[in-house]
Amino acid sequence: MFRILYLPLDERPCNYLYPVRIAELLDDIEVVRPDIEHMGRKKKPADIEYLMSFLEKEASSCDIAIISLDLLLYGGIVPSRLHNFTVDQAKERLHKLKDIKRNNPHLKIYANNLIMRVPDYNSSDEEPDYYEEYGQDIYMYSCLTDKIQKGEATEEEKKLFEALKGKIPKEFIEDYVRRRKVNEAISEMAVEMVKDGVIDFLTILQEDCSVYGFFAITQRKLAALIRKYELWDQVYIHPGADEVGCTLMARAINKSRGWLPKVYIRYNSEIGSRTIPLYEDRPLCESIKSQVITAGGVIIHDESAADYILFVNAPADKMKESIHANDMYDNSYERMRNIREMIEALQYYVAQNKPCAVADVAYANGGDGDLVKLLSKKELYYKLYGYAGWNTCGNTLGTVIAHSMIAVQGKCLESPKHQRFLLERFLEDWAYQSVFRSKITNEILPSLGLNYFWLGEQQDKIVSILREEFQNVMERYFPKYKDYNLQIERVYMPWNRMFEVGLEIGIKD
Repeated sequence: MFRILYLPLDERPCNYLYPVRIAELLDDIEVVRPDIEHMGRKKKPADIEYLMSFLEKEASSCDIAIISLDLLLYGGIVPSRLHNFTVDQAKERLHKLKDIKRNNPHLKIYANNLIMRVPDYNSSDEEPDYYEEYGQDIYMYSCLTDKIQKGEATEEEKKLFEALKGKIPKEFIEDYVRRRKVNEAISEMAVEMVKDGVIDFLTILQEDCSVYGFFAITQRKLAALIRKYELWDQVYIHPGADEVGCTLMARAINKSRGWLPKVYIRYNSEIGSRTIPLYEDRPLCESIKSQVITAGGVIIHDESAADYILFVNAPADKMKESIHANDMYDNSYERMRNIREMIEALQYYVAQNKPCAVADVAYANGGDGDLVKLLSKKELYYKLYGYAGWNTCGNTLGTVIAHSMIAVQGKCLESPKHQRFLLERFLEDWAYQSVFRSKITNEILPSLGLNYFWLGEQQDKIVSILREEFQNVMERYFPKYKDYNLQIERVYMPWNRMFEVGLEIGIKD
C-alpha cells in the first residue's frame, strides 16, 4: 500500500475531500489526513500544534507528504491573510520540516504555498475588517505600486497613487504590507529548502491575480531566486489555489508509478485558448501547460498517441462570469467558439474508445449550461474520464486534469467511485454555481432575512431546498446515476454562506 500524508489548504471539500476522492480511484493508495475537527473554519485557524504533531507522527509510515504551508504555518487559506505572526515565528515553524526530512529521509515532500491575493472589491468576508471599506482602494494602490516600480505609471496614475496614500489610513496599509512581507519571506525560505533538498517539489500559487499588483512584485522576486538556484524544474509558479491538493495528489501517484500521462489538448476556440481568464495573469493555453506538468503529465500533439484527450470549453476573447452567460445583448460566446463541433468531435472519439475529459472554463465561477445540457442530451456525460467547471480557470483545470489522469490510469470509467466524483462535479460546478446559487440568493434569502455571506441559523432550510433541486437535476439530466447506485448522502454549506456548497454523493451497497 502506497501511503500519502496530506495536509490540505483548508477544511472545505475542494481541499479536504476532492483529492481523496481522486486517490480512492486506485485500490493501492491510502491517504492519511488530519481529523476535520482540528482543521479550523474560515477565519478560525486550524490547530497548528496538532497539525505539527500529526505530521511528525505519520511521516515515518508514509511515502510522500503533500503539505500546504498556509495550513501548517497560519492555519489555513483565510488565516494566512489575517495572521499577526512575525517572519521569525513563521520561519521557526517552517524550519521543523528540516527535522521531519532528517528523521525520515525516505519521505518525499511536495509543498505548496500561496502568493497572498489582493481582491478588487470591498468585502471583509475573507479579508481583514478594513477591507470592507478600503478593499478596492488597496487593490488599486497595489497595482499602482507595481506600475511605479516598473516605470510604467502615467502622470495621472502617479497622482492617483498619492491620493490613495492620503485616503487609506496608514495603519491599514502598514498592516497589509507587513503580512505580505511575512508570506513572501516564507515562500523565499521554501525555495531555499528546495535547494537544500528538504522539499522535493514546490508549487507557488498565484491566487486571484492579475497582470499588475503586489502579487506580481512577489512573483518577480521569487522568479529571480528560482533562477539564481536553477530550480525551475522543482519550483513551479502559476495561477490557482484550491485545486492544488488535487494536482499534487495526481503528481504523487503518477511519479510513484513511473507513469507519464500523455495529454492531447483540443480547444473549441482558437481565440479562447489565448484569452487571459478572469482572476489570472496569463493566457489560458499557458495555464493549461502549467497544470498538466504540475500533475506529472506531458502535452503531446498526436491524439492517436495520447492517453486521453482533454477537451477545453474555452471562453470568448473576454471571459464572463457564469451568471452572465445568457446576456441577450452579447453573442461573443456564440461567434468566437464552436460548442457544436466540440460535441461532434467528442462523440467521435468516445465512439473510438478514446478516453476523453472536459475542462469547462468558458465562464468564471460556474459551468456552461449549454455544454452540460448537450452532454446530457447526447448521453456523453457518464462516458467522460473527468469534468470540472468551478470557480477560477486554475481551480477547474487542476481538478479535471488530476481526476482524468488517475481515472485513465486505473481504467475507472465504469467504477462507481469515478462516476460519483463525476456526478458531484456536474451538480456542484454547473447546477449549483451557475444556477441555484444566484436563484436562491435572489429569490429566497431576502424573505428569510439572510444574505449571500451569512445564512444565520437557517442553513437547514437552504440545504433542504438544495437537496430537492439536486435530486431533480439528477433525474432530468443525469439519469444514469441509478446504474451506479449513487445517491445524495450529504448537503451542507461549509462556511455558512452561498459561495460554496458541500455535496457528498454516496454509493449504495
